[in-house]
Amino acid sequence: MSTKKTNGFQLEQMLKNGLALLQMREKEINRLNVFPVSDGDTGTNMRLTLQNGIRYAKTDMNAGEYLKQLSEGMLLGARGNSGVILSQFFKGFYQELSRCQVLGIGEWRNGLIRGYRVAYQAVVKPVEGTILSVTREGIEHIRGQIVRTTTIEQLLAMYVAEMNKTLAVTPEMLPVLKEAGVVDSGAMGFIAIAEGMLNYLHGDIMLPEDSGDAEEKSAPVRLDLFNENSAFEDGYCMEFILQLMNAPKYNRHFRISGFIEDLKLYGNSIVAVQDNKRVKVHIHTLMPAKIIVLAQEFGEFLTFKLENMQVQHNEHDREMETSKKKHKRLAVVAVVNGEGMKKLFSDLGCDAVIDGGSTMNTSSQEFIDAFAQLDADAVAVLPNNPNVILAAEQAVQLYGADNIRVLPSRSVAEGYFAIAMDVQDSDDIEFRLREMESGMRNTVTLCETTASRDYTYHEIGCRKGEEILLVNNRIVCVNSDPLQAVLDGLNTVEGIDDREICVVFRGEGVGEEQEEALAEAIEARYPLLEVEFVNGGQSVYHWVLGLG
Repeated sequence: MSTKKTNGFQLEQMLKNGLALLQMREKEINRLNVFPVSDGDTGTNMRLTLQNGIRYAKTDMNAGEYLKQLSEGMLLGARGNSGVILSQFFKGFYQELSRCQVLGIGEWRNGLIRGYRVAYQAVVKPVEGTILSVTREGIEHIRGQIVRTTTIEQLLAMYVAEMNKTLAVTPEMLPVLKEAGVVDSGAMGFIAIAEGMLNYLHGDIMLPEDSGDAEEKSAPVRLDLFNENSAFEDGYCMEFILQLMNAPKYNRHFRISGFIEDLKLYGNSIVAVQDNKRVKVHIHTLMPAKIIVLAQEFGEFLTFKLENMQVQHNEHDREMETSKKKHKRLAVVAVVNGEGMKKLFSDLGCDAVIDGGSTMNTSSQEFIDAFAQLDADAVAVLPNNPNVILAAEQAVQLYGADNIRVLPSRSVAEGYFAIAMDVQDSDDIEFRLREMESGMRNTVTLCETTASRDYTYHEIGCRKGEEILLVNNRIVCVNSDPLQAVLDGLNTVEGIDDREICVVFRGEGVGEEQEEALAEAIEARYPLLEVEFVNGGQSVYHWVLGLG
């Protein structure tokens, strides 16, 4: 094919093809993560981010309008650093092309340039040898070869080829990759998306799979929110794909413009686009039966979805009523994992506790939802994971409030000591934030877990299945015994004899006997250290220790 221009519908199909290829390579991309802790792998985060954007966006022939919705969905659904960077790339792509109904070769070139520039700006300290380098060099090395007669296929083929060249040398750009003998996982994920988009134009079409992630499944219908006495004013949200048929019993004189005019008789919020012999429709209506009859005059349904919007409206009203909170001078939002952690942080005074799941990779949308429930003069956010900080900061930007501050806590231990230092009866917000930051900065965090992959860096190495101990996210010792790994790790902490308190969060599956053994061992070795145990229930780390 020789595609000269792409509209919004074609762009949507290209991105779905990119998502499908990313899904196919997701496990391979995840295996490239060099750090031996499975707390939010790159391929999964990028897939969830793009998936959210595609699900959020409604089909639209206007490329700029489609990209607007796609970008919004990706920004809200961004997970992990790789997901945030990916969402920022598409934010730049949209910003450059927001007024374009169709994308010609010049628009594609300019969009790819603006995309990588916005992504770079979003990172405080850009690191070369990552997705950033690949997106930049991919277009900068070919921009002079792009002329008026270049097709979209040719541009994307050159783009993918150049990105693969840069991918191959990412180990030379980033020492940690070279020592591990791998290329950058985020860069490979982005290339998979671009390659999938190119494949669509060549006719190699794939369909994204239902990933089965719990957070992506539709919530059950709240039957208690609609009964025989309910008002019915909002109608139905109706979506379907219609296959136009050639058999004699069907009307073969289908015209999309006339079909849209007929749809207007029965509803609003109409989006209807035709791709060859298939028509995709979205409409809000009080009379779905009329639309079914109208559509079946021309063909049969490939997919069909009908939702009662009154139930959704009533559920929203219910949530708004129950989410009202008492006004506070300073509210605190924290991300945790585990039922014990949720209860602990709530008991400590957190106003919104977000369950980050086993990976802790909370989306920007989850932060925004939490902000909307609060009534406070200021809000402090504790991400409690280095891979969540960017998503939290992006959420603050999207929410548009200037009274929310992200305190970049990198562990639940730092978050715990930050809250412990908060002077909650003070009306001085800045003083309270300084105290929280002080508690966070002065904390040393130790995490013990089982290595999820082989790893070697700076003379520290482990094999998959061995027990490892991290101090402030850096591996310091490896052992076959979890308890001994913790004790060895404590020995590496500089100035530990000057520390006064150690809070130990017990992970999921760790028994009380193991807790007693660890308590006795720490007490014997550090008799002046006050040790407090908490049943955190976290799923990745057996033990998390915070030294204050």
